Amino acid sequence: MRIIGGKAKGRNLSFPSGSTERPTSDFLREALFNLLGPLEEKIFLDLFAGSGSVGLEAASRGAHEVYFVEKNKKLVASIEKNARDCGLEERCFIIAADVEKGLRELLKKKCKIDVVFADPPYQRGLVGITLNLLERSRILDEKALIVVQHSIREDFVKFLNEDIHLNDQRKYGDNALTFLKMERK
Repeated sequence: MRIIGGKAKGRNLSFPSGSTERPTSDFLREALFNLLGPLEEKIFLDLFAGSGSVGLEAASRGAHEVYFVEKNKKLVASIEKNARDCGLEERCFIIAADVEKGLRELLKKKCKIDVVFADPPYQRGLVGITLNLLERSRILDEKALIVVQHSIREDFVKFLNEDIHLNDQRKYGDNALTFLKMERK
């Protein structure tokens, strides 16, 4: 794994050996950031952050602040190391907690997130739970963009409501990137 674009382009990222987590591939990250466009002055949130590759890519590409939420201690250490190795630690803030606790911590910090990337473990019903937690969290900017990486076999549409709308979806083999727009009334 490596950073694909921006200030830290080409830097290699470490991932703990023996980890059962599935890192987001370079190909999917490149597709994601080509679709997201410029991130300057944006506040970016990487949920289920793993090694932090997506959030670090956002920081490398100019995101103003990047928050990572990851509960696995080995992966948290990996994010810290990767941020240091890429020279991005000044814009990277790591919350070592599950998603629900992490979102509460961001609310305490009075964060207003512009872009959320969530990559919950596949086939565990976590897409709906994550969207529900995000909607209730009150940390999202009123025009926030939520991107969920998930298996194409996971049905996410039933979790949408009047505040979260499907904006776009791209499929890459067994993976999908679903772009959702937050529009509070």
